[in-house]
Amino acid sequence: MTKVHVSELVLRDGHQSLIATRMRTEDMLPIAGKLDDAGFWSLEAWGGATFDACVRYLKEDPWERLKKLRKAMPNSQIQMLLRGQNLLGYRHYSDDVVRAFVQKSADNGVDVFRIFDAMNDLRNLKVSIEAVKKVGKHAEGTISYTTSPVHDIPYFVALARELEAFGCDTIAIKDMASLLTPEITGELVKSLRAAIKLPIHLHAHATSGLASMSVLRAVDNGVAIVDGCISSFAEGASLPTTESIVAALKGTEYDTGLDIGKLQEIAAYFREVRKKYWQFESEFTGVDTRVLVNQVPGGMISNLSNQLKEQGALDRMDEVLAEIPRVREDLGFPPLVTPTSQIVGTQAVLNVMTGARYKSITNEVKNYFLGQYGKAPSAVNADIKNLAVGDAKVIECRPADLLDNEMEKLSSEVEGLAKSEEDVLTYAMFPDLAKTFLQERNAGSLKAEPLLTKETAATSASRYAPNEFNVTLHGETFHIKLTGSGHRGEEQRPFYVSVDGIGEEVIVETLSEVEVSGSKSGGKKKTAGGVTSSGRPRPSHEGCVTTAMPGSIVEVKVKAGDKVTAGDPVLVIEAMKMENEIQAPKTGIVVAVHVKKGDTVTPDESLLEIKPE
Repeated sequence: MTKVHVSELVLRDGHQSLIATRMRTEDMLPIAGKLDDAGFWSLEAWGGATFDACVRYLKEDPWERLKKLRKAMPNSQIQMLLRGQNLLGYRHYSDDVVRAFVQKSADNGVDVFRIFDAMNDLRNLKVSIEAVKKVGKHAEGTISYTTSPVHDIPYFVALARELEAFGCDTIAIKDMASLLTPEITGELVKSLRAAIKLPIHLHAHATSGLASMSVLRAVDNGVAIVDGCISSFAEGASLPTTESIVAALKGTEYDTGLDIGKLQEIAAYFREVRKKYWQFESEFTGVDTRVLVNQVPGGMISNLSNQLKEQGALDRMDEVLAEIPRVREDLGFPPLVTPTSQIVGTQAVLNVMTGARYKSITNEVKNYFLGQYGKAPSAVNADIKNLAVGDAKVIECRPADLLDNEMEKLSSEVEGLAKSEEDVLTYAMFPDLAKTFLQERNAGSLKAEPLLTKETAATSASRYAPNEFNVTLHGETFHIKLTGSGHRGEEQRPFYVSVDGIGEEVIVETLSEVEVSGSKSGGKKKTAGGVTSSGRPRPSHEGCVTTAMPGSIVEVKVKAGDKVTAGDPVLVIEAMKMENEIQAPKTGIVVAVHVKKGDTVTPDESLLEIKPE
């Protein structure tokens, strides 16, 4: 018998793909015993976006989650997704940070490390693979699968040979965007088996509707392990259904040996759990063959949808999805997986929202062009590169070779806040976010974002209010569905709706002020004509600096009285987890700064003002 093993991904990739990584540890622990008893090859429960989501939204210590899961599942291999030299953040870390992170991950419960690099630049994997082997854990070298003029089967076979030479224990094919067809899957697995001696592990998202067929073709050609997700968090942008894989292989030479009855008990539990997170459900998590063109990975689509919704721009999703392949080509066809998926996706959003391609270029895109993430798979667009970084020198070495050891410096920066080396590593991943988290944790004031009930949402003035209704006017009833809203200031705001299925833009114009009780001034707050509700002025002249997307201020680079030249960076804003430099629109003198580090800002506001010369 050639048994096929199954890895279960409900505790990580399943909820990352379908509910924006929002599942809380309290909803994992009650079912952990049954997951532990099911007989999976591994349970992926950590890494990827879960670390970020724990700190950013759930206000949970991700290391505590790992410890609790380790204790609750003593008989299972806990697997994590590690981004090589990026670890779980969005930049490269020094080698001492990588080694410390791997050591602490192993100490706290990780058995299998699935290690990948978004560029397939294997220089960025070597240290983390060596670190995993040093602590005696399983190193799974990973190929980020994609399609482009430069990605073919010989390319991927060459990567697998190098990963085998690095000392990996298994090789994973990571099809994060659901691009594998059954025919290509069979050819790829067969070619890899002929070239290397290691077991092959297939990870294929279901977004395009092809994954289940690809899994069967992979099994027929000798794949050893396949990824699935329990049915209540499977399919669409997630993974193929675990129970279905087990049923398909039952009674064959590849029988997984898993009990479908036990799996269905687990599925029933998660079916109820998922209802708690309805507010994070996305309209873009079903089968979507557009992924074969835009290549947006399953783990990104629900987060991208949620972020556009928060900006009132969900109606522009199709424009963003169309722009993503163009940006990817400009950057030399990198595979779209964290962090390159965020780099390309955020730049595509900026290109759409600003109304001009590369009018605003994120710091991450600039760093990409400078080689700071590794070597691009193909030639980049020379014109866009010149626009972004001019004639700045592109590095050719492994990016981390330019980094000094960081652990001692990081420890000193959070002295008094950090209670352990794990805390220091959390700070290393997300410095500003982690500082706030550690301060609140130490003060006992951590508070997760609210989970709304549908009854609460229906009666609240939140963004979860009803968005579909009937309107009767002059005896005729119209079916109205709100699909998004935009920003033009407090007096005018566009709302995008469908009226009996036909798309329309409705401009809502304020004709009188609204008094709001509960303000600091004693009970009533009025929004004046030239001031936003935040108290900042609206843009009134060409010297006003604004942002294209809502976000938070990371750095203010100028002060009142400074002289600036058009194009000089004056602010850094974080939007969609990426940093974006905002440049001076005019040459002149800074006459007013209306923001400080940490402020939340919107496109309606003047962030600082320049008096042109």
